[in-house]
Amino acid sequence: MRIVQLIDSLETGGAERMAVNYANLLSDNIEFSGIIVTRKEGSLVSELSNKVPYCFLNKKKTVDIAALRKLYYFLKNNKIEVLHAHSTSFFSAVLVKIFLPKLKLIWHDHYGKSEFLHERKSAVLKISSYFFSGIIAVNQHLKKWAESQLNCKKVIYFPNFTPQQSSQIKGETVLLGTERKRILCLANLRAQKDHFLLLKVAQKLRATHPDWSFHLVGKDFEDAYSASIRTSIAQMKLQQTVYLYGSRNDSAAIIDQSDIGILTSSSEGLPVSLLEYGMNQLPVVVTAVGEIPMLIQNHKNGFLVQSGDADEFFNALVQLIDNPNLMNTFGSALYQTILNNYSEKAIINHYIEWIETN
Repeated sequence: MRIVQLIDSLETGGAERMAVNYANLLSDNIEFSGIIVTRKEGSLVSELSNKVPYCFLNKKKTVDIAALRKLYYFLKNNKIEVLHAHSTSFFSAVLVKIFLPKLKLIWHDHYGKSEFLHERKSAVLKISSYFFSGIIAVNQHLKKWAESQLNCKKVIYFPNFTPQQSSQIKGETVLLGTERKRILCLANLRAQKDHFLLLKVAQKLRATHPDWSFHLVGKDFEDAYSASIRTSIAQMKLQQTVYLYGSRNDSAAIIDQSDIGILTSSSEGLPVSLLEYGMNQLPVVVTAVGEIPMLIQNHKNGFLVQSGDADEFFNALVQLIDNPNLMNTFGSALYQTILNNYSEKAIINHYIEWIETN
């Protein structure tokens, strides 16, 4: 089988990491596994296996003839059978399929606001879905939405996964704050990640445990949302409690320097960062959104709290901080949960079987 992943960028993000994960793991299981990036390269390029052929289209506009031609010849010359398009890259995939009608097109939906699907703009996607051979959804909300709203009958849910050796990149990031008293939030600075809930919790924790600190790692889009976060940190006098690092690609090394992993999101799929926390045996406090409750069993392998509830989130953090044994128990239990239910081997094997039947 000859499969290529298509993604708009390789900057650090959940969809981008999954495109890299699929390309790398498939390279050990099929005849040809490549990856094509349409618009922007990024730090995740360095995490591609040397067995994965790579192509950058440098697409400049919605319909870019030069980029489309480059995509067409890469697929044709390498005799690609399946194009696996992630997120918004589906439009480029549909355009090239017009010229390669035998190409099997799979679309992978990573939409991050799955709690707010009624707000999703989908006119172009609905038309494009006539060309899809199959759709992969990262959570059950997206699966049900695709089945009811799109024009493709073959829809399946595949959970995100993270390789057991999640990163071979040498650690370069050094976290600030006091050692063994660091709380990590791996999440791009987007509104659905609700960093303002994190700031409320940080303000509460500073009053009771002032030596603990919060470390926000994720892409800063330099927009109104990130500006508001910085303003709030200053207004709340949290400069020595909350630290921003921007996008980093040495997540395993960052997690190794951290003691608790958190997500304060108002909407999620199954976040890759949560899987990375677990694979590195980090205890977690996370909000009960998206597929997170399918992974986290409250009080067994982590704390699950209601979205937007700063008091509940704070109380859960304090329970962990004040009970190191519980931290170790949660970390070990989450690691085992991921090994048992989200193993890369099981998901890749199921993926290949599903592709072959479509």
